Amino acid sequence: MTLPHTGRALADAAPVPYWLDRPTRPDPLPPLTGPATADLLVIGGGYAGLWTALLAKEADPDRDVLLVDAGTCGWAASGRNGGFCAASLTHGLANGVERFPDEIGELERLGRENLDAIGATIDRHGIDCDFERTGELAVAVAPYQLDGLAADAELGRRHGRDVRLLDRDEVRAEVASPTYLGGLWDTDRTALLDPAKLAWGLRRAALDLGVRIHEHTRVTGLTADGPALRATTAGGADAAPGTVRAARVALATNAFPPLLRRLRAWTVPVYDYALMTEPLTAAQRDAVGWRNRQGLADTGNQFHYYRLTADNRILFGGYDAVYHYGNRVAPALEQREATFHTLAAHFLTTFPQLDGLRFSHRWGGVIDTCTRFCAFFGTAHQGRLAYAAGYTGLGVGATRFGARVTLDLLAGADTPLTRLDLVRRKPLPFPPEPIRAAGINLTRWSLARADARDGRRNLWLRTLDRFGLGFDS
Repeated sequence: MTLPHTGRALADAAPVPYWLDRPTRPDPLPPLTGPATADLLVIGGGYAGLWTALLAKEADPDRDVLLVDAGTCGWAASGRNGGFCAASLTHGLANGVERFPDEIGELERLGRENLDAIGATIDRHGIDCDFERTGELAVAVAPYQLDGLAADAELGRRHGRDVRLLDRDEVRAEVASPTYLGGLWDTDRTALLDPAKLAWGLRRAALDLGVRIHEHTRVTGLTADGPALRATTAGGADAAPGTVRAARVALATNAFPPLLRRLRAWTVPVYDYALMTEPLTAAQRDAVGWRNRQGLADTGNQFHYYRLTADNRILFGGYDAVYHYGNRVAPALEQREATFHTLAAHFLTTFPQLDGLRFSHRWGGVIDTCTRFCAFFGTAHQGRLAYAAGYTGLGVGATRFGARVTLDLLAGADTPLTRLDLVRRKPLPFPPEPIRAAGINLTRWSLARADARDGRRNLWLRTLDRFGLGFDS
């Protein structure tokens, strides 16, 4: 679907992530040069790495923690996402019930505790990231989706969630869109926040506690060095190559090419795209309502997510999830004109009363996904290295939980977390190329076809479902 005025709406949109395009962005820290040592080396300065470093230092102030990132902290997925910080550790309750039926109650409790702890950390360290615990509103935009909302409401209530099923008039009273036929408001298990400010705040908190951070420091290799591990870093224009000898290593590179070869079979990078509008006027705010400021998502397989920012812009993203052959990741893939025009058209269909509103930013970013659509965990190098990966867009919240698991694994500890099936089991691996790309693209085509056929899943999707590889958003 294309509307003739999407070009005008996008004409002035800057091709950079809105969250990172602000003067509050901190100055970069110097790269690592020469040799260094550490008790704990954290590789990756997104949420996964920042939470690992911060929690390690909070637990043991005398522990020497060093974090390195190939860019700057928060420059990748952690600074490009929609800012939905969810309590779910399993990419939704239905996915968790399907994959971890015997421990879903414990996972729900841990997820709620994790979100509470994120809020407490933000308060304790004075992180200004516009944290709002407004909940999330799922909306039906096709008649067949109403049954799914009702089933999700019943499932949520059985598991103790505060959910409210809304009819057409009730959901449109919350947010005014002619496309809405019903809604399900999960009132307190999602917070909205400014993702880049969260990353920068975690960075500052870690530095304040004594974590050493070197940015623009890309790790190129890991080797055993006696009872420790040695990481080699690449030199740049202003830096010579360096090395870090560390007793323990936390690998938090997620969607980027992994330093651990086995991870290449378990994760794929998928590009997601978003638009940001200019700030709404008072009249435009009145036209859409949205007084409770929930995060929103529709319930198609190819779904959109959207929310208000602190200054009343609308972020509108999702729908396209694009995989590039060979797990390709490159800056050029962050811009996709066809997707931006599709998103703009869908935005104006959702909110026709905002015709004339312009977009200020357009961008893309890469998500690490796996076949079970939630994080998995593991160790290597005789337990001296641990990792968590495969968050599938859930990393704003779940990375803190993943950091706790990573630190328990590095300690070799038998804890309630390390005993979880979620932690002990691995997802099924992706097949090698060219089967990998063919399968992903066939799945993407089939999901779009199901959306166009009242949710009816074809033979390919039913086969994936049968083998535990299917996902219905």
